Amino acid sequence: MKQLLICLALFVNQLSMASELDSYLLPAPRHTELTGGHLQVSHGYAYLQSNVIQLSKPLLTILNAFEQSGIKCQLSPVISNPYNTFFQATIDKDLKPQAYQLLINTTHIKLRAGSETGLYYGLLTLQQIGQFASEKGYWPCLDISDEPDFERRGVMLDISRDKVPTMTSLYSIVDKLAEWKINELQLYTEHTFAYENHETVWKNASPMTAAQIKDLDEYCRRHFIDLVPNQNSFGHMKRWLKHEEYEHLAELPQPGRTIWGMMSRTSLSPVEAGSLELMKELYAELLPNFTSRYFNIGCDETVELGVGKSKALCKKRGKGRVYLDFVLELKNEVDKYDRITQFWGDIILHYPELIPELPKDMVALIWGYEGDYPFNKNCPQFQNAGLPYYVCPGTSTWNSIIGRNQNGFANLKNAAVNGKKYGAKGYLNTNWGDQGHWQPLSVCYPTLLYGAALSWNVEENTGIDIAMHVSRQVFKDISGQSGEAIVMLGNAYLKMNAQTSNSNIFHQLLKRNSKSIHTDRWLKNVSKQDTEASIQFIKEQVELFNSAKLNCNDAEIVIKEFSQAAKLALHACHLALAKLETSDGYFSSIPKTQRDELRSELSALIESHQSIWRLRNREGGLSDSAGKMKAVLKTYQ
Repeated sequence: MKQLLICLALFVNQLSMASELDSYLLPAPRHTELTGGHLQVSHGYAYLQSNVIQLSKPLLTILNAFEQSGIKCQLSPVISNPYNTFFQATIDKDLKPQAYQLLINTTHIKLRAGSETGLYYGLLTLQQIGQFASEKGYWPCLDISDEPDFERRGVMLDISRDKVPTMTSLYSIVDKLAEWKINELQLYTEHTFAYENHETVWKNASPMTAAQIKDLDEYCRRHFIDLVPNQNSFGHMKRWLKHEEYEHLAELPQPGRTIWGMMSRTSLSPVEAGSLELMKELYAELLPNFTSRYFNIGCDETVELGVGKSKALCKKRGKGRVYLDFVLELKNEVDKYDRITQFWGDIILHYPELIPELPKDMVALIWGYEGDYPFNKNCPQFQNAGLPYYVCPGTSTWNSIIGRNQNGFANLKNAAVNGKKYGAKGYLNTNWGDQGHWQPLSVCYPTLLYGAALSWNVEENTGIDIAMHVSRQVFKDISGQSGEAIVMLGNAYLKMNAQTSNSNIFHQLLKRNSKSIHTDRWLKNVSKQDTEASIQFIKEQVELFNSAKLNCNDAEIVIKEFSQAAKLALHACHLALAKLETSDGYFSSIPKTQRDELRSELSALIESHQSIWRLRNREGGLSDSAGKMKAVLKTYQ
């Protein structure tokens, strides 16, 4: 009986340790076994079979963790004495390039990896175990075997609507993504690169310059991240075509009826020779600044195609054929730079019979942002055609102010499960900035972190404690309160019981204020009871967040961002309650005193939005973003 109790106590202790360690490991490794006991050395040498600069950052952190946990350690250029060299990190070509194996027993730590990239990932995991050891005072004995499910694991940041981060912010983002084992970064660009001959387009946008791209590219490479150029080249060209000197290249210079309603000047016309010539010029200037072998040419949402100048050609040859022909012309230009062409796959999916014609050296990017997007239907279409492809879910933070996390988590998981099942080459988590990019970076962390974890390993990371990891990995808050508050804040939209498309109701209450809350297709689902419950829920998350202790370097900024986002969502609720009390549901019917209060409240939020924006981002784009808030304010008159 006594032996049974001892075994039971050891088992419970092992479970407790495993649970504690899990909160430090992100992404969770493919296989982790706690073997019992602790590393029992007081001094010795460490040997690393590489001298590449990229490995120095995690290695120094690990050496510091040794010191913090009472182990004196010195680096050795060789394994002079295997008994004194308690930490060995070596390359084993029998392993896959990104794979590693980590063993900690009572006398030594051994890390083997298939390449220097694998060594880097193994060191990152050991760095996280070192954080555990620094806090707990011991290094647990364990055996880890790990490698990623997806060869390419990326994040795409929208720097065209309207937020262009400062270089300091970009470096900070790279630091976080690298720690989560992300190996690809894209900056979505329409008009935010400083092309030499096109200042008209970018002069007020604080664009990325060639020198900045080169600096960022080098910084990414030091963190084993591939900075992939991204320049939309067909649709989403309004930032160019709105200017008189480019208007002649538009498919619709004047408004025409599309599937999205009346539109103009958003797409290049494939029948205008100047369209291809413009892209040739842009590629020639952009691509030499990047070392990546990949290039994303965009080509999504070409909704004007076949409505304007190309109407006759599309009728004769078919819209899908005209689309594909222009995309292939763009690819031919990319080939001249020995780059692999990536393109968004939404348009070609409307013409599945053409998918087999795509060259097998292109990479399709299948995007979809709702939790139930049919990745299971669309992935096989590219897999069966033998075409490499990525699954591209999103953070679900745009058009939301505070996020819509339940949808985001479901979307990210859906993409990962089906991407792995159907052999996707990569996983690209997209963070868009539609309608003014009102969501601050801080509210994007839960879905950025979860996407990174899933892209490394689906099974082991599906059920991770996202809130705890956001607290520990991002905010350096061991209580877990800050992560819980920001995850729950992003689910406040569920309390409103008013679903909207590609957005949440808080955003739509502001953007659609000119509509009646009693009759508008989305606003009419808002009720007084649900709105009051949402206000209470948001206030609870604010209280929880404010009681947490953040120790991250940007804690002051995070606190301001959280407060701003919560206040803007609360303002949307205050607006809803006031309109619900009117007979016709219009703002103009709200009593003047309340209208004045709402106007004053939003004016103050616009001022703080501008102030907080400048803490992480460049000035360019702010006037557009704030202008969209000011347009809402005008409806308060």
